[in-house]
Amino acid sequence: MTQLREVYYCEKCGNVVEILNEGAPALACCGEPMEKLVAKSEDASTEKHVPYVEEKDGGVLVKVGQNAAHPMLDKHYIKFIEVLACCKVYRQELKPEDAPEAWFPVKKEDIEEVREWCNLHGLWKS
Repeated sequence: MTQLREVYYCEKCGNVVEILNEGAPALACCGEPMEKLVAKSEDASTEKHVPYVEEKDGGVLVKVGQNAAHPMLDKHYIKFIEVLACCKVYRQELKPEDAPEAWFPVKKEDIEEVREWCNLHGLWKS
């Protein structure tokens, strides 16, 4: 059974789906079952993926790469950054020419999870 806010991926076409209404027994795309993604939370490479949160201007600034920004190239970039709070999801969609960061109007103490999707390395959280 699918659960609220889970993320699924189609290996054939690259489709990414976030569950907004829980309960389906499974998801399929391109005639195949979709892969349920489990967000990684520990960087092992030189490319930093774990989202970093800092309080700024009455909200939070989420950066992908605390000390060095994640690449934002046509072939390798952050597709979106999300902040999950009690009853809200804040999402900023990004393009290759954007900075790998986003500001959200939420208090840091209200955040349940922060996650981002790298088009090459998948889903990451902090």
